[in-house]
Amino acid sequence: MRRVTTNEESTATRRTVLCGAALAALGLTAAACGGGDGGSKEGSSKPSSDKPVELGDADAVPVGGAKLFADQKMLVAQPEKGDFKAFSAVCTHQGAVLGKIEGEVAVCPRHGSRFQVDSGKVAKGPATTALPSVPVKVEKGKLLAG
Repeated sequence: MRRVTTNEESTATRRTVLCGAALAALGLTAAACGGGDGGSKEGSSKPSSDKPVELGDADAVPVGGAKLFADQKMLVAQPEKGDFKAFSAVCTHQGAVLGKIEGEVAVCPRHGSRFQVDSGKVAKGPATTALPSVPVKVEKGKLLAG
């Protein structure tokens, strides 16, 4: 059976499709700009507070390795005994918190970006910006970042 439409029906259908497409584009733009997990704009992963944050025991970071402090969104490396380096653990590609450490790199679970744990530099994209460094010190055996 063939459907016959009038000119008014075609206009309404076309208008509905165009409005739906515009609303969908607006929603995608808002989602890309919002980002409840640290933002989606590359380079926007700086810590949000100037107040030092206690991460935990300094002994938890292996010499020659690193540890993710996911709750505090921090990555801390200890390349040599007593020498600590801290970085934001928020991927600079789309704002996901880094998920694991594999050898000398920290890995983002979202798109697989990899960062050198001792420098924060990008080891493998899609990220193109290094992790921001964060001051870190040891007080009474505890790591304080920020």
